[in-house]
Amino acid sequence: MSENLHILIVDDDRRMAQTLLDIFKVQGYEGEAAYSGPEALDKVKKSHFDCVLTDIKMPEMNGVELFRAIKTIQPELPVVFMTAYSELVQEGLEEGAIATLTKPLDINLLLSFLASLRKERSIIIVDDDPQFCQTLGEILRAQDFAVTTVTDPHGLAETLSPDAQVVLLDMKLNHISGLDTLKEIRARYPHLPVILVTGYREEMAPAIEAALKIDAYTCLYKPLQIETFLQLLTEVRHQELGRVLGQPVRKRK
Repeated sequence: MSENLHILIVDDDRRMAQTLLDIFKVQGYEGEAAYSGPEALDKVKKSHFDCVLTDIKMPEMNGVELFRAIKTIQPELPVVFMTAYSELVQEGLEEGAIATLTKPLDINLLLSFLASLRKERSIIIVDDDPQFCQTLGEILRAQDFAVTTVTDPHGLAETLSPDAQVVLLDMKLNHISGLDTLKEIRARYPHLPVILVTGYREEMAPAIEAALKIDAYTCLYKPLQIETFLQLLTEVRHQELGRVLGQPVRKRK
């Protein structure tokens, strides 16, 4: 994540867009405005943005149509809707938009969201297989993640922090179960996203079911499919960003 966020504001109300640009500039953020969906899409194709804030009701291309087009180009790009009212909102949220901000905008809430967006992406890998930790850690660091590996779960309490964004937790650890470790995590950090992983699908099925009931996000199976895992990390990050804006976490079924 760049130090100065680059934000695209999409609104056919030019005064609204300019007001937001002025606020962001004062707060140290960089921004650009587009006054239609096609103009915004052209900018996304040509420039890097850290976030898109878009109105829903616009001529030519509405905000949900714009979001769908952006997903085909940059599926990892966070998109937040701004609207006074629209029946399209729920449709966009179900397809993966971060959240909806109701006009008139709560600027303090929006700035809190941008502060969360600015944070470095981080992950804690809890697995007693050093080779797995090393290999996956190298892949994630190449994707600009801050990676912490824990091969002894007894030391996990000292490693966890409120700034951790996601935990990848193996369900079969030496001398302690992944389920017990998850319970310890939940006792300290009830909302910290935890993704389970195991190479023992059938053996660990009861423990996985119990873990999902105490809000583990989902379970993946070894050998880990890296592309799927990276897509999941983007999904989790978007969910957490939405939670900052008051959007309930949409659990995987």
